[in-house]
Amino acid sequence: MATQIYFNLPVKDLNRTVDFFTALGFSFNPDFTDENATCMIINENAFVMLLVEGFFKTFTSKGIVDATTTTEVIIAFSVDSREEVDQTVRKALAAGGTPSQEVQDYGFMYNHSFQDPDGHLWEVMWMDPAGAPADPAPDATAE
Repeated sequence: MATQIYFNLPVKDLNRTVDFFTALGFSFNPDFTDENATCMIINENAFVMLLVEGFFKTFTSKGIVDATTTTEVIIAFSVDSREEVDQTVRKALAAGGTPSQEVQDYGFMYNHSFQDPDGHLWEVMWMDPAGAPADPAPDATAE
């Protein structure tokens, strides 16, 4: 069985958050959705539980950070092309997200980022299936 991963994020307005991520093309599992939470599907093994802050607090004795001023995590997901990276970030900004970092282009890897309406940081990335270029062998004659 493949390991599944679940990220749990506090949100202020669940409906606004669902609308935002729906605009980016994500879907939600209705079996894990009510007025307190929803399960956003990243893929068959990765999910984000979006929990209204009051409900989120029932899972921890720690305070909840204000993600608009403090970074608790950067969530990254991959897409199939450089164009899809840019398209996803454009959709996020059009749906009410805000810019995060500038595009980072390493040739074999390309990524861009945005903040969701609650200030959580998201990175969208593409990586060349051929991988990073190999480092050239050091020149044994160089001193």
